[in-house]
Amino acid sequence: MTRDEEARASGLMRLAQSGDQPAYASLLVLLTGVTRKFARARVGSASWVDDVVQETLLAVHGARQTYDSARPFAPWFYAIASSRLIDVLRREKRVATRELQSDALPEVAAATAIDGPIDIEAIHAAVRSLPARQREVIEGLKFKDQSVRDVAGRLKMSESAVKVTAHRGYKMLRRLLEGPARED
Repeated sequence: MTRDEEARASGLMRLAQSGDQPAYASLLVLLTGVTRKFARARVGSASWVDDVVQETLLAVHGARQTYDSARPFAPWFYAIASSRLIDVLRREKRVATRELQSDALPEVAAATAIDGPIDIEAIHAAVRSLPARQREVIEGLKFKDQSVRDVAGRLKMSESAVKVTAHRGYKMLRRLLEGPARED
């Protein structure tokens, strides 16, 4: 951020804090470019730079009343931008370590393909044979497309308990649907 940009941002923020909506809109436009430049200087042209910009603008919006106009604007802003950049970097790292690249999917799909047609009735019968709590959790998550939070609230369970119950139910379903142990 240049000195001119900082002076302009500081003035716009003071006006925005007093309720001037056009000044706030101008501030967000200015910060969009500054944030994009800041992120690209650190991570290059990563596909998720716009995520950093959006996260930063949301954080500035949420923290705008904490800005002290007697202090410089840039340190306040860059503390927020740096924090959001780190958050997005961590999230992208987690996603990259847990997700397969699209070029690997055909091999994985071929290796795990199901032989023959899927027997939907067998799946429903297997789910019906589960203990009541596991059945309710799996039906909520998979058949009714409810979130873990929704299922937990409906069944008066913690979210962790819903996840554990679902995991155990999936293991039991796998055993029920595979039949006798297969030799690989």
